[in-house]
Amino acid sequence: MSQAFKRYEFNSFIQQAIETLGFHEPTPIQEKMIPMIKKGQSAIGQSQTGTGKTHAYLLPLLDQLDLEKQEVQLVITAPTRELAKQIHHEVAKIIEHSTKDLLSKCFVGGTDKQRTIDKLKIQPQIVVGTPGRINDLVKEQALYVHTAHAIVIDEADLMLEMGFIEDVDQIAARMPEDLQILVFSATIPEKLKPFLKKYMENPQYAHIEPKQVQAENIEFVLVPRKSRSKIEVLNDILNSINPYIAIVFTNTKTKADEVADALLSKGLKVGRVHGGLAARERSRMMKQIRDLEYQYIVATDLAARGIDIPGVSHVINFELPSDLDFFVHRVGRTARAGHSGVAITIYEPTDEDALNQVEKKGITFSHREVRNGEWVELTERHKRSNRKKVENETDAKAKSLVRKPKKVKPGYKKKMQFKMDKIKKRERRINRRNND
Repeated sequence: MSQAFKRYEFNSFIQQAIETLGFHEPTPIQEKMIPMIKKGQSAIGQSQTGTGKTHAYLLPLLDQLDLEKQEVQLVITAPTRELAKQIHHEVAKIIEHSTKDLLSKCFVGGTDKQRTIDKLKIQPQIVVGTPGRINDLVKEQALYVHTAHAIVIDEADLMLEMGFIEDVDQIAARMPEDLQILVFSATIPEKLKPFLKKYMENPQYAHIEPKQVQAENIEFVLVPRKSRSKIEVLNDILNSINPYIAIVFTNTKTKADEVADALLSKGLKVGRVHGGLAARERSRMMKQIRDLEYQYIVATDLAARGIDIPGVSHVINFELPSDLDFFVHRVGRTARAGHSGVAITIYEPTDEDALNQVEKKGITFSHREVRNGEWVELTERHKRSNRKKVENETDAKAKSLVRKPKKVKPGYKKKMQFKMDKIKKRERRINRRNND
């Protein structure tokens, strides 16, 4: 194991897991969070997806387990079933190295609750799951969380958005007063702060600034809607790219269904992922996606944060997210594990302000459209607004140089206009020479 991880003095089974997982250097969020968690401090970790935050809490928390006690010691909550299962899978890869039998259980909705209760005669040391199902099991007095020393609230802003904070609140209320609370989130919305204030007194705080989004292996493309429908533009894009897997992002479940249905009517085989799908339907859909049954997936931002879909070659923003931080999460679904990717955004004039904000994050777009099945380069998006700005400046300069005479005579306005036009022509010639 690298010296970088040795300094944390983890138990031998954690060290073996780190070696097996092939970790060499801690990520920035791990460097900040691991020492705080090892000290038993409550903390808030703010970082974007793909920064290694899952292991930032798993490694030190699993290191703290009392291997001799068969009781709940750690509770990890996640907003989606898929994310809970992913975390549980990572837990399993670590605890398999333990010489003692450590039991981790994943509790999510869409499964037989009574069967789960029947199997809880032995309490697991590690509980991972969605807040609703964990809270149900606690209320049924099947799961005993009062013995736990730590709780993790992963993707807390998404948890808030999906209405699960109340369940988390009820779970935490049944846990010890000296509970270690760890909150991980890409953003800290105002509405999350009352919960944090209620349970966390002077928490430690680690904020990892988002990496420069303009990754070398992601190509960013802007496509104007112009006078066509967005569905027609999207259909042309999908027919021209031949992706391994393309995710089309919309802002709402209703819009996701609308787009998916429209693409299906055009003969494309399209999957869909959003919070409105029934549990079994979503599980079946995720299996089909992982089995590569779908080349095209229409999704809400649930898929940008809560679900890992491997092999995404293209991300398409059918509409820009209302919270522009989600732009980063969306495009982060492609170009993973050293692969390259393309992020395409369909835009219209009302998106200009949002696009300017995205560009301030360090993104450089190319400007293109699909014509007759071929990609065509367009003029630079700011060219028209820049030209208008220059024209306005020229007009202002001409007006400032041509003064109204003190004594006006008939036809003075025409003479003034003639002089101003002459100045404008001269300024345009100068501008053209400077631009050549």
